[in-house]
Amino acid sequence: MAHPDDIEFTCGGTVANLADDGWRVSFCLVTSGDKGSKDDTLIAWDLGRMREAEQEAASKRLGVTECIFLRWPDGFVEDSAELRATLVRVIRSQQPDLLITWDGYRGFNHRDHRTVGLVALDAAFPLARTPHYFPEHADEGLGPHRVNTVLLAGSREPNYFVDVGRQLDRKISALLCHASQVQATREELSQRMRKRQSEAAAQGRIPWAEGFRRMTFGGAGAPSRTAALRAQAKRDPNPKQTDPQAAQQPGTADHPPDRKEH
Repeated sequence: MAHPDDIEFTCGGTVANLADDGWRVSFCLVTSGDKGSKDDTLIAWDLGRMREAEQEAASKRLGVTECIFLRWPDGFVEDSAELRATLVRVIRSQQPDLLITWDGYRGFNHRDHRTVGLVALDAAFPLARTPHYFPEHADEGLGPHRVNTVLLAGSREPNYFVDVGRQLDRKISALLCHASQVQATREELSQRMRKRQSEAAAQGRIPWAEGFRRMTFGGAGAPSRTAALRAQAKRDPNPKQTDPQAAQQPGTADHPPDRKEH
């Protein structure tokens, strides 16, 4: 992802589900968000270290194994060969089966979100899996690696939904760790989420879900649970909260629980 707190806002519940299901979860942040404050008394370096500490604390709430900070300058991330090589190295070293990143095609938003999403997708396919891209990585003992599935967060056209109803408290706790960015109280965040849930139900959408654009490499078909959730949402304009035991959990139907995520 591009900045600290990007993960908690877009996919914190999904990450908590994965960790609970036995996946080894690693976060990779391209920047440390060193420009993300209106306080002109802060030095960018100090702000970056502050936000890294906030991310580490949030990660512990979600069950994350490791945070990798690349420390590129916030707001100045470029689609370059250097960044592609860096992300390919991360993929080859971490060897994820599942990659979650920004949807770089979703239209106008923070430039770092767009750039990181596009470069991460390029790194996953075809770069990381092909030995002739960045062959110097072999000197570090790193070989080609195939990422099986990519989930694009923040997509305008999601086709894969994860029920995170059982993780709302953990998601809120993780968000509150980002004190430099989130000034709301726990109750205020809970009220906002309940409001969004009610709006989703009123519009026939799936409540308590995080949505992604799902891409698979290797001929895997679309998950049947997604189709079932879509059908349920259309049938019931005021759906009840999904039973956590029946919820779609990446790591059960679609993936073994001992897979890894980056």
